[in-house]
Amino acid sequence: MDEHADIWRFLDRHLTAIFNGDWETYRATTADDLSLYEYWIIPHRQDGLAFHQFMIENRWAGNTTAQRYDLFEKRCQRYGDTAIVSYTFMLTQVTTDGARHRTHNESRVLIRQSDAWKVVHVHKSPASWSENH
Repeated sequence: MDEHADIWRFLDRHLTAIFNGDWETYRATTADDLSLYEYWIIPHRQDGLAFHQFMIENRWAGNTTAQRYDLFEKRCQRYGDTAIVSYTFMLTQVTTDGARHRTHNESRVLIRQSDAWKVVHVHKSPASWSENH
């Protein structure tokens, strides 16, 4: 059994909330002082939850008939009540035009508070130097 199974289950709950437009679960799994870098949105750090609340509540993923995510080359580094997870993220979305795949590399820092994990920092970078978004 994976010694980090609880962290991967938590991360699945967190990511699924994003793609299902579930603001309440996202909010419950994310720290108020979240910091993140999303290179395709803005080349600067974003702080807090307001931007993601807007995006999640307005279904940022658009009109898809189906979608899924996959994590490749997963790694978890756990240090007590802190965990760093890193992986290559692939999102597959199906629309009336067919399937579209998007990938990027991602790291998330999690902390455990009151027996619950929370995401406190996210960093995303291109999976390929030639990738355009």
